[in-house]
Amino acid sequence: MTKHIFVTGGVVSGLGKGITAASLGRLLKARGLRVAAQKLDPYINVDPGTMSPYQHGEVYVTEDGAETDLDLGHYERFIDEDLNSLSNLTTGRVYSNVIRKERRGEYLGSTVQTIPHITEEIKESVKALAGRTGADVLITEVGGTIGDIESQPFIEAIRQIGREAGRDNAAYIHVTLVPYLRASGEHKTKPTQHSVKELQGLGVSPDIIVLRSDEPIEDRGVFRKTACFCNVAEDCVIGNVTLPNLYEAPLMLEEAGLARAVCRRLGLETPEPELDGWRAMVERMRAPRRSVRIGLVGKYVRLHDAYLSVAEALRHAAWAEGAEAEIAWIDAEELEKPEGAALLSGLDGIIVPGGFGCRGTEGMFAAARFARERHVPYFGICLGMQTAVIEFARDAAGLAGANSREFDPESPYKVIDFMPGQSESLDKGGTLRLGAWPCAVMPGTTLARCYGAAEVSERHRHRYEFSNDYRELLESKGLRLSGLSPDGRLVEAVELGGERFFVGVQYHPEFKSRPNRPHPLFTGFIRAALDTQRLDSAKS
Repeated sequence: MTKHIFVTGGVVSGLGKGITAASLGRLLKARGLRVAAQKLDPYINVDPGTMSPYQHGEVYVTEDGAETDLDLGHYERFIDEDLNSLSNLTTGRVYSNVIRKERRGEYLGSTVQTIPHITEEIKESVKALAGRTGADVLITEVGGTIGDIESQPFIEAIRQIGREAGRDNAAYIHVTLVPYLRASGEHKTKPTQHSVKELQGLGVSPDIIVLRSDEPIEDRGVFRKTACFCNVAEDCVIGNVTLPNLYEAPLMLEEAGLARAVCRRLGLETPEPELDGWRAMVERMRAPRRSVRIGLVGKYVRLHDAYLSVAEALRHAAWAEGAEAEIAWIDAEELEKPEGAALLSGLDGIIVPGGFGCRGTEGMFAAARFARERHVPYFGICLGMQTAVIEFARDAAGLAGANSREFDPESPYKVIDFMPGQSESLDKGGTLRLGAWPCAVMPGTTLARCYGAAEVSERHRHRYEFSNDYRELLESKGLRLSGLSPDGRLVEAVELGGERFFVGVQYHPEFKSRPNRPHPLFTGFIRAALDTQRLDSAKS
């Protein structure tokens, strides 16, 4: 039987519940347990697929094509398990499912209510994930903050699951803020006490309390007071201080006793955790021998979380090479100004990640042209591949006015377009290609050198494709089609021969990068950037 761990948050949002849950997953997996993870989000959107990156950050895509919360990226990177469509549940999806069932007559004429119908739908999703994965432990994070109206059905659902599973099969962890008052030099527990009281009023008594703070809590009295007034054992009050590197969190929480408290609470007898590899990885991260400067050119750079997985993948690859990735966040629209090229000078590499819409695309064209003409390593992902193809078509192949149907439906040369059978008719909430698709890697290419494999599987999220009408022309001008769908119909990757690294891929390799196993394309890109740095230094 799967044991359940529910993680809630109190006092304020943005506490890092996801990192806490992901770290716990890593610690339990290190003890030999099979772990799965899930996020319950209280917003009414069916999924984050149509939400502005400025509102929500990046949309994380699973292997089976679900558009999900970015916290699922943390879970996959820490636990190193592929999650699925059941791993993210929103209020919007819950209500959609319930309304469909009501329309089909599945409730036999009953009045549909929050309890039991909404809560049962939530419970079914949690239980379905446990059944699909066969996990020893399922960690379920409830989004939002205790006290939010929209979170209440989820809290009631996890209360019922705990009651039905039995006392030894469910544990509740509450993550709260402990503010530090500099004037008095004290950490204050009263907000935590009130948050726990609110949670208890909803029928859930936390078994473990995680105290989030920016300053280390050195006064043990804070832990004793929290334990006393929140009715938990003192060793079940866990300190969680802000760290310079989020991958240090599992080691900190292991030392604080989080996993031991959880295992005791759930009656799990496990061996000592195997964390030597993780510790060695963290030590490499702490002591980079050099730095590499990468320009990330995007349209949502004011919110770094909009490109969270890309930034993490860059860091993973750099750390593996003994370096620190110094990311220059460059607004693509700034590159459209006459002085914009100055923002690209002094970079060791340029990466253009995904996005939608025409805003900033001329700046992305400029970034691709700068990299191509000056032999700066370039990595284009999804939109970054498409803009590189458009720039090449315009400036190297002589197709003036070349563009994507998405940006200019009247373009005379739509080098990025819908493929036969595709159209605008699909809802914006479901892009034309989502999830894992195979890619045949052409031999003798940069792609082949990086992957070391003839076929790979990568995750997609896009509506438009490289137009086959322009294959022959662009290839004749020097563009190499280095990745194709196995049937040869779809172009998955392009590159320029003779360059240190100039690669564009239609898919999102960042979703498969792990801190202890960087993605090979990011590794190839970082190595090329370091080579560029070394050669430029030798010239000067």
